[in-house]
Amino acid sequence: MFIIANAGPFALYRWEALLKDWKLFGDAFLYTILLAVGSLVVAMLLGIFFGSLSALNNKLLNIVSRVYVEFFQNTPLLIQFIVVYYGFPLISPALTFSTTTIAIICVGVYHGAYISEVVRSGIGAVPKGQFEAAYSQGFSYGDTMRYIILPQAWRIMLPPLTNQIVNLIKNTSTVAIISGADIMFTANSWSSINLNYIPAFATAGFLYFILCFPLAKLARRMEENNKKAYTR
Repeated sequence: MFIIANAGPFALYRWEALLKDWKLFGDAFLYTILLAVGSLVVAMLLGIFFGSLSALNNKLLNIVSRVYVEFFQNTPLLIQFIVVYYGFPLISPALTFSTTTIAIICVGVYHGAYISEVVRSGIGAVPKGQFEAAYSQGFSYGDTMRYIILPQAWRIMLPPLTNQIVNLIKNTSTVAIISGADIMFTANSWSSINLNYIPAFATAGFLYFILCFPLAKLARRMEENNKKAYTR
């Protein structure tokens, strides 16, 4: 019985092996944060841009925004990784990018589509009279969005936006398919060498939890605060 327990998936020596290689997981944790921050910047820029386009009274620009949103929301992120990583270099060597760049672009563009919908909904919740008042004062569309509409919509957008950030962090794990040294890839490669799967993936799950749980809790708190503000 002692031999079986000692050789089981939760055996102490497996966790000791993980502790010896803790730096690998520490580096993967920092790399995941780098991917998340870079992807978030791309996603926010695209989301605000296409979300603002969808609020325009311009049918062509509305169509452009919808095509972007519908395409990336309805195709798997993994396929987008494969197309960019394997397909783009076949078109031109100039389209060969580093693993980090591909991850930031793919995750950022993918989540930009979802953030675009968050922005569109937030803008739609602002009374139309705010647009009319801004235009009557000589504001351009860009200035109206920047100084009048988005600041008001921001409070409405924050809870779903925070949830999107949580999803973005978890979706950085897809970089493992092109051997990006993130948490998931490190857990998989390390455990494949020594067969210590439980410690590796339990640690990976814990590291993602550290990143995501505070944001998820923040989103719930902001949502509750919004409900209280509108029921007063």
